[in-house]
Amino acid sequence: MKKPTQVQHHCIPRILAGQDVLGLAQTGSGKTAAFALPILNRLAENPYGVFALVITPTRELAYQLAEQFRALGASLHLRCTVVVGGMDMITQAQALMQHPHVVIATPGRIKVLLEQNPDFPSVFSKTKLLILDEADRVLDVGFEKELSAIFQYLPKDRQTLLFSATMTENLQTLLEVSTNKAYFYEQYEGFKTVESLKQQYVFVPENVKDVYLLYILSKMEDMGVRSAIIFVSTCRSCHLLSLLLEELEQPAVGLHSHKSQALRLSALRRFKSGQTPILLATDVASRGLDIPTVDLVINYDIPRYARDYVHRVGRTARAGRGGLAVNFVTQNDVDLIHEIEAVVGKQLDKFERRENDVLADMTKVYKAKRIATMKMMDDGFEQKAEERKAQKLKTVSEKGLLKEKANNKKRRRTKTTSAEESK
Repeated sequence: MKKPTQVQHHCIPRILAGQDVLGLAQTGSGKTAAFALPILNRLAENPYGVFALVITPTRELAYQLAEQFRALGASLHLRCTVVVGGMDMITQAQALMQHPHVVIATPGRIKVLLEQNPDFPSVFSKTKLLILDEADRVLDVGFEKELSAIFQYLPKDRQTLLFSATMTENLQTLLEVSTNKAYFYEQYEGFKTVESLKQQYVFVPENVKDVYLLYILSKMEDMGVRSAIIFVSTCRSCHLLSLLLEELEQPAVGLHSHKSQALRLSALRRFKSGQTPILLATDVASRGLDIPTVDLVINYDIPRYARDYVHRVGRTARAGRGGLAVNFVTQNDVDLIHEIEAVVGKQLDKFERRENDVLADMTKVYKAKRIATMKMMDDGFEQKAEERKAQKLKTVSEKGLLKEKANNKKRRRTKTTSAEESK
């Protein structure tokens, strides 16, 4: 780091001055350092725990933030704890009781720990800073209950920092109702992609997407691509493609929410270290992950929203580097891709290829697909997915019943009070 980026140049002095900050800047612009450096600077003046709480929407992003905090805070002997779902709660509770300097958490898990442990409110009683990273998603995907519960345990005079790559209605509302104390920095031109990113499409029938995928992956070396991320829409597709590429002897790791957290972290480590050059992922990997060597993003499935497209392709061409995004467009995706082009203000170029070269391996891919499908049946993925779905529906149903009971109780109490008043 030789000099500050624009978001760092504008936000760091304001954070050091104690102001609340909402910072909007495109992906790869250095937002993490924009809040991490001033936090560490203030912590160095008066080191104690828990000085700062960082809330982030995904587990993988939480671990990445922890790595960056530890690297930047190495000279301070920074103690940083990650609190996310999928990991042992007792270990996390013990780590929190050690009063680390910085806690990085996903909303659901930190809420559960705070509510289940009566000693935890005191842990956060002197917290000076609350940071929402990828604030647009934290505020938009239904974390309202978790956030309101967390806020109850934090001091009222805390400093609040929100950072995001995209503007949403919730962030706009926050900005409009905020006091003059809050500082708003905007290096944001809507859902835009960086100039150094080449964006291409290939119009392809649904039944030969895998053939095109193998063709592009086999050309990675010729294209000068060191590593690639392939985005798919579902956990099932991600798992099936992992098995397919394994059968085709293409080294790849999968990252999706049906994997255990340990396996997710292992997959990410192998990809980031360069051990495995291909990462298959759902949108759990579309936010904030900074992997400098990603030269290619393939949208195997076109995302439903332009915002998700911007975040996905933002995994490459970061910090001024070049990159390529290739989008597989089927006949069902034409409207989606036109909408994305309209929102980002750019027409996608056609991916040049010779049809005969692409289809040469069709028989090989179809055979491998049959084997991969049988393997997926054998490993019980579909059955486990159905069990997870049933459990999720049960949980939602139980929450609905509890909410209904609480509402009925409240109505009865109101009715009783009204009756007494009338008497």
